Amino acid sequence: MAAYVALVLGYVLSQFYRSFLAVLATTLQTELNLTPGDLAYVSGAWFAAFALMQFPIGYALDSFGPRRTAAILHVIGGGGGAALFSVSQNAWQLILAMALIGVGCAPMLMATFYLFARNFSAAKFATLGSTFIAIGTLGNIVGTEPLAFAAEAYGWRNVCLGLCAASVIVGMAILFVVRDPKREAGEAAGGGGYLALLRIPQLWPILPCILLGYAVAAGVRGLWAGPFLADVYGLDTLEVGRVTLWMAVALSLGSLAYGPLDRLFNSRKKVVLAGNLLVAGVAGWLALATPA
Repeated sequence: MAAYVALVLGYVLSQFYRSFLAVLATTLQTELNLTPGDLAYVSGAWFAAFALMQFPIGYALDSFGPRRTAAILHVIGGGGGAALFSVSQNAWQLILAMALIGVGCAPMLMATFYLFARNFSAAKFATLGSTFIAIGTLGNIVGTEPLAFAAEAYGWRNVCLGLCAASVIVGMAILFVVRDPKREAGEAAGGGGYLALLRIPQLWPILPCILLGYAVAAGVRGLWAGPFLADVYGLDTLEVGRVTLWMAVALSLGSLAYGPLDRLFNSRKKVVLAGNLLVAGVAGWLALATPA
């Protein structure tokens, strides 16, 4: 149990890091003279590093196990990136900091799913996965109004130093409490390789669905909610935090619901389609209902 608590805390931080720029965006623009393009690169650095790291992480999980993979990357990437973010003076330093943080956050979800797959039956995987993600998305909630209050009270640089300490502590906890599952008989280190995965025909339709389905939520919650609400509606940092709080709550509750809905309707396709149609409708409403 302690292993999953440590991993879920790492995932909470992962969710926080991917979205906290939405609240700090206007502050960073003012203090560091960043342009909207700079902010896009800063935010994109996290996602690019996070995505690219999945390739070596898959190999590392099969070869070295989830304990060392998650712990080492989280301490070095998450802790080091947050420390660099706290002292950054320009866009390039922020970009490097966010890339490091992306590296540190990259193994959290996959390391946990690796343990779920090894330690529990396949019938429980959807519920375990959705519950883990739902709890992890509490990081989105912390990265809204609570972050806005903390940044106002202590300054964003001090907040990032605190995040550095939290990342190091969580990484060390993972190193001490997570246990790698025993390798199955006849199993080779490194797994079957990516070519074997790409030969699975069912995987190909899923990839564009993941890419397009997550892009809107990640983009809006991760960065553009802050500038959009500030520029279009004139909200300040605390008000942006309050609005994004409710989006974070919806993300958490939605993640918790999808596992049971999968079994209730006996269809993954219908559940996912309904969710994406809802997102498309709301995104269209936001685009058309903006004030003149």
